[in-house]
Amino acid sequence: MTKAIKLRKPASLENLYLSESVAPAPQAGEITVRIRASSLNFHDYAVVRGMIPVAEDRIPMSDGAGVVTAVGENVRGVAVGDHVVSTFFPNWLSGRPALEKLSLVPGDRSDGYAREEITAPATHFTKAPVGYTDAEAATLTCAGLTAWRALVVEGQMKAGDIVLVQGTGGVSIFALQFAKASGCAVIATSSSDAKLERLGTLGADHLINYKTTPEWGDAALKLTGGRGVDHVVEIGGAGTLGQSVRATRNGGHISLIGVLAGFQGNVNTAALMGNQIKLIGITVGSRSQQLDMIRAIDANGIRPVIDCSFPLAGIADAFRHQESGAHFGKICLEI
Repeated sequence: MTKAIKLRKPASLENLYLSESVAPAPQAGEITVRIRASSLNFHDYAVVRGMIPVAEDRIPMSDGAGVVTAVGENVRGVAVGDHVVSTFFPNWLSGRPALEKLSLVPGDRSDGYAREEITAPATHFTKAPVGYTDAEAATLTCAGLTAWRALVVEGQMKAGDIVLVQGTGGVSIFALQFAKASGCAVIATSSSDAKLERLGTLGADHLINYKTTPEWGDAALKLTGGRGVDHVVEIGGAGTLGQSVRATRNGGHISLIGVLAGFQGNVNTAALMGNQIKLIGITVGSRSQQLDMIRAIDANGIRPVIDCSFPLAGIADAFRHQESGAHFGKICLEI
């Protein structure tokens, strides 16, 4: 028996409790992984706060990283002792998204990674980047891959492009890092001058405080000489999309990733159409895209920005820190 965190109904931080789980011996095509880290995402917060309904006694957390301790028959390319990281959509191995590929999400529609050990199909994991800690690897499953797909897969980002990122959460910081590693200029927004200064140390070329500059779309447009940015990593949703449209060049690309500033609102569809802006919703990515991202990380050497870590038993405190908004980068669980 190994330790696990479970969520009883009604979902709340107070109803997260320490329990036990069993990881059976791996069957053909399966591996057993000693989970050593997870990382917090808004999706996980929505689960534990009851915004996403889940089954009674669900083990939360979509991200997991650790070490392979056992390998079943017919498993190729992974061995005992390998460091691995989970995939967000275990059934989405490659190709374009489809409902059947998105039907399984750990910590949501199946038990997740807030536990010490799991046995699962080997395809539910990929190898972690060389030299990464388990906590660093755990940040890739959702935040890292979301930023990668937004800019590299869907946006076809190339050197010389201008990328606008919003805030200082995990997706935005990964987007900043991938953009700079690709030779792009980055405009970063935040409501905190202190956080903007930290974004500058990570390579952001231009910094905009959206509290003191509410028309930050015009400010970004001015910074580009009136041309507009090539890519926007849109975290806010309806509340910020109008400014993102204003900031984007003719034929530019907006990846809608979050809805932190509202689920509904007015969108200038005439500006979208007239400027031929491509707007796409992004929900993480496929296993093959994760493999591509990890190859790129091994080549460019970027490291995730981790704000802090909590023990497994401190998961509720980790989520309280997340909802405070004080963090910069990823919050992790060390298991």
